[in-house]
Amino acid sequence: MSELCRERLATQLAEAVAEALRQDLASQERALLVVSGGSTPVPFFQALAAFELPWERVEVTLADERWVPATHADSNARLVGEHLLQGAAAAASFVPLITGAATPEQGVDEVAKRLAPLAWPASAVVLGMGGDGHTASLFPDSRELDLALSTAEPAVAVRAPSQPQPRITLSADRLHRARRHFLHITGGDKRDVLARALAGDDLRELPIRAFLSCPLATYWAP
Repeated sequence: MSELCRERLATQLAEAVAEALRQDLASQERALLVVSGGSTPVPFFQALAAFELPWERVEVTLADERWVPATHADSNARLVGEHLLQGAAAAASFVPLITGAATPEQGVDEVAKRLAPLAWPASAVVLGMGGDGHTASLFPDSRELDLALSTAEPAVAVRAPSQPQPRITLSADRLHRARRHFLHITGGDKRDVLARALAGDDLRELPIRAFLSCPLATYWAP
């Protein structure tokens, strides 16, 4: 039953995001979609790819990325390429968050330059959330968390003891620059974390709280 619920959830989220893109493309030439990685969004990606949209006018980028090659099993870019940029949706412009630099610290300036000309404010940002309350790569144990929460720069290089790979993330400021925000989570554990987040205000304890003060459409299934 939970698998069926999650499939329905993914379809409903895809419908909402597709409608957001349609609405914005009716009045502007290009529209930007920011998505997250991990296993949860795969059925959402597949459902969204099936919608008829002027995909050649859609830009897609990531909320965050592991600093690994695009062919790596842990690459969010690989995930998006395999599950979203398929069929007609392959016509969308994908903007990756990794470069040829050895580290995210060395590549972050180039990433910022790539992000600058995109169609901000994004039509939609689709966030996920971990069991530790992180979203994008805003981790509670990251030494760069304060910077990522406060900077006006679009992207931040991130290292966290809990994570095996260095990462790059859009800053909270840049993620806030969207007309619509969605949170896509599944499972009772994530529901409980969200409830804890709603009950407090310490961003550093549960960074998802940085997005609870703005309209956030939550899509949850068991």
